[in-house]
Amino acid sequence: TSGFPPTFGGGKSVAYSFHVSADGQMQPVPFPPDALIGSGIPRHARQLHTLSHGEVVCAVTISNSTQHVYTGGKGCVKVWDVAQPGTKTPVAQLDCLNRDNYIRSCKLLPDSRSLIVGGEASTLSIWDLAAPTPRIKAELTSSAPACYALAISPDAKVCFSCCSDGNIVVWDLQNQTMVRQFQGHTDGASCIDISNYGTKLWTGGLDNTVRCWDLREGRQLQQHDFNSQIFSLGYCPTGEWLAVGMESSNVEILHVTKSEKYQLHLHESCVLSLKFASCGKWFISTGKDNLLNAWRAPYGASIFQSKESSSVLSCDISANDKFIVTGSGDKKATVYELVY
Repeated sequence: TSGFPPTFGGGKSVAYSFHVSADGQMQPVPFPPDALIGSGIPRHARQLHTLSHGEVVCAVTISNSTQHVYTGGKGCVKVWDVAQPGTKTPVAQLDCLNRDNYIRSCKLLPDSRSLIVGGEASTLSIWDLAAPTPRIKAELTSSAPACYALAISPDAKVCFSCCSDGNIVVWDLQNQTMVRQFQGHTDGASCIDISNYGTKLWTGGLDNTVRCWDLREGRQLQQHDFNSQIFSLGYCPTGEWLAVGMESSNVEILHVTKSEKYQLHLHESCVLSLKFASCGKWFISTGKDNLLNAWRAPYGASIFQSKESSSVLSCDISANDKFIVTGSGDKKATVYELVY
């Protein structure tokens, strides 16, 4: 289903995208004629596979080759081969945490030969996926009781872990040692993305702030304060925009050097996950309202909406911008193919 713009009773279109200027003036956004057409903008997404994980899927990722999807649930990550049609059963199961503890994030290294898994435990596990049977090759233990989000540097040398105590731990993946902690969030750090060729880190927190950190100098560069907890964020790969998903149901797109932003109102509940397409022209957000929304960056024209059967907790877009995978409160993941 795709609505543009969404119409409510009586066929009148209701503004859902607003530009907020530096002085706080809010104006509905007039979308340009090429908002929904032009190269790199999908027309809609069609459901390709349902992956019956069996537990709530809090984390998903898809490999660069788009052959494998990884779904994180309670205590384990399941691996799925999605290259073939037909009913899906997992090709492997990675038992990471205690059986009752949820996986909150799993990230592949760029070569897809290793997977880092974090969740409701003080230990991250690094899995060797190239072994005949996947096995844990290292564990990284911090003092925080849980990891809410992970990111890996573009050169695959370091891993960043967003901790439930608000710290961002920087791990050297070669030596498996903690090299730094970014301290500033006063409540759990919930989400993370890397910008500008791996020189800056953006993090969102349950303390209602988004912060930017300089990776070379190890200090905080920016702080943006909101009146809502931050649950998700994504940095535009091609530009100066950061998309932020709020507990308040808003999606906000901040310009990272000027004090202007767009505010988008199509979710009806918390925005739980968010991901930019590699081309930087669009991004997706998912919510507790069962919605997957695709938006044009940065001004937020609605490209398509898909309504799932339960809360959509996690999402990923393949590196070639051809597939979306979502993780659901309905104990399954869904793979969509983008139609251009």
